[in-house]
Amino acid sequence: MARLHKRAIVMHAPGTIKVLAVRRAAAGTGRGEQNPVGLGVPQGEQCPQRSWGSLKDPRKPPPSLPLPPPGAGSGAGGGCAMLSKKKYNVNGDPGMKAQIQFADQKQEFNKRPTKIGRRSLSRSISQSSTDSYSSAASYTDSSDDETSPRDKQQKNSKGSSDFCVKNIKQAEFGRREIEIAEQEMPALMALRKRAQGEKPLAGAKIVGCTHITAQTAVLMETLGALGAQCRWAACNIYSTLNEVAAALAESGFPVFAWKGESEDDFWWCIDRCVNVEGWQPNMILDDGGDLTHWIYKKYPNMFKKIKGIVEESVTGVHRLYQLSKAGKLCVPAMNVNDSVTKQKFDNLYCCRESILDGLKRTTDMMFGGKQVVVCGYGEVGKGCCAALKAMGSIVYVTEIDPICALQACMDGFRLVKLNEVIRQVDIVITCTGNKNVVTREHLDRMKNSCIVCNMGHSNTEIDVASLRTPELTWERVRSQVDHVIWPDGKRIVLLAEGRLLNLSCSTVPTFVLSITATTQALALIELYNAPEGRYKQDVYLLPKKMDEYVASLHLPTFDAHLTELTDEQAKYLGLNKNGPFKPNYYRY
Repeated sequence: MARLHKRAIVMHAPGTIKVLAVRRAAAGTGRGEQNPVGLGVPQGEQCPQRSWGSLKDPRKPPPSLPLPPPGAGSGAGGGCAMLSKKKYNVNGDPGMKAQIQFADQKQEFNKRPTKIGRRSLSRSISQSSTDSYSSAASYTDSSDDETSPRDKQQKNSKGSSDFCVKNIKQAEFGRREIEIAEQEMPALMALRKRAQGEKPLAGAKIVGCTHITAQTAVLMETLGALGAQCRWAACNIYSTLNEVAAALAESGFPVFAWKGESEDDFWWCIDRCVNVEGWQPNMILDDGGDLTHWIYKKYPNMFKKIKGIVEESVTGVHRLYQLSKAGKLCVPAMNVNDSVTKQKFDNLYCCRESILDGLKRTTDMMFGGKQVVVCGYGEVGKGCCAALKAMGSIVYVTEIDPICALQACMDGFRLVKLNEVIRQVDIVITCTGNKNVVTREHLDRMKNSCIVCNMGHSNTEIDVASLRTPELTWERVRSQVDHVIWPDGKRIVLLAEGRLLNLSCSTVPTFVLSITATTQALALIELYNAPEGRYKQDVYLLPKKMDEYVASLHLPTFDAHLTELTDEQAKYLGLNKNGPFKPNYYRY
């Protein structure tokens, strides 16, 4: 009878295991006396090598990994282990045998890529197909990264070169993302279908500056279907999806944007949208106020032909109110940010989901038990706090407004000053729309490995500029993730260099953006078609009737059925049966 053999498992470098035979089995051991786990490979053969990231289907073994021949389980090979084909199969298929391999110390699994350009580490390791593009982090071949899009000569299939994107060849992948987004934007697609014949934006020349994502692309193509001409730039240097920008350029939209622009590139792109021979905008769609600011600064005469501005961010609306107060606002402006459909859905529900997505993708952290301070308890702050609390985090809130502060207390959060908890918290999130909320003094006092990020539109909330000093070391960990290291070795984790976390580092729910995009489209239609004198040189809220219309367009998605007022009920409440149902001062 053959003697049993023993084996030892020896740990080597991280991620590798070597299996050594301590006592060899007797020479006649056959399949009937295999080691129960089937360790080993035939003597003289090397372990097959295969990168995990290259497996097309994780359910199937790669073709280069043959099943061990009879008796292989008792062979004297080393450095690789396979499961016994007797005991394990895949998906219940008896003809498909599972195999597990352990890498030898010198196998290629441990080799580091020598050149990954600007790709994120996760993308360079896990890429499984050259025709797969992530919507969270726009991917470009490293060969293209060294050349600025401003220095490239690119043309679309129609021969046009009136655009500047990272790589026009990515258009096909961007088109797929746009088609997916259309499925989750029912109201915008319904608006496109209903108003396409009427062309309510015929003659409109819209210059836009927003995040360029698949959802924005659906908005732009809807505006085009309604008769408008559009030119577009990005409002954030990190949020552009390169493949979507390429798809828009291929479709004939003059788009000037790419992920990872410099500050100079950012303003250059805006200028290319505005300063073009033979074309002058008559409508502005802005997100953050940078486009409006640039036109006021460089081309003030353009406002003579501009009919209105539509602004969707806290920062941009604040700038518009400042202009109005100073008497410098020379066209009507629509404040979309404070419309109910934007505040309650985009700001609250969107951030409630995307804050976790952004943090998880960039840091891989577990939220349970972590101490988090959220600066600001507006709609964005409420969404962030609710999500983190649900994940088991201990959440603190800072606020200047006593009403919002009381809401935070009633929702079960402890209201503090930032200085009181800055030494103990694991995550700091800003969402105030203000400046210098987190200062260098705060950053100096943070604990080691504290994560710092911003959920507000502007990059002014965290004093990132104060961290660019000789005594501090910046270390890029992965795309949009930096370690800032102090002389004593302490480090903080800064996400997106203090810019908007969710759109810079992850994605946002498409359905919520459908609500915001539909609101923007209706605001443009309203301002463009309004008779002269309806709107003066001031900032206006979207009419309540339009807010209700946007909401009603999304209800069929949930198979929801509204109750209708009877004539008697409508008379009792003093309402029109078709709305609006709430006065403008009503707080939802």
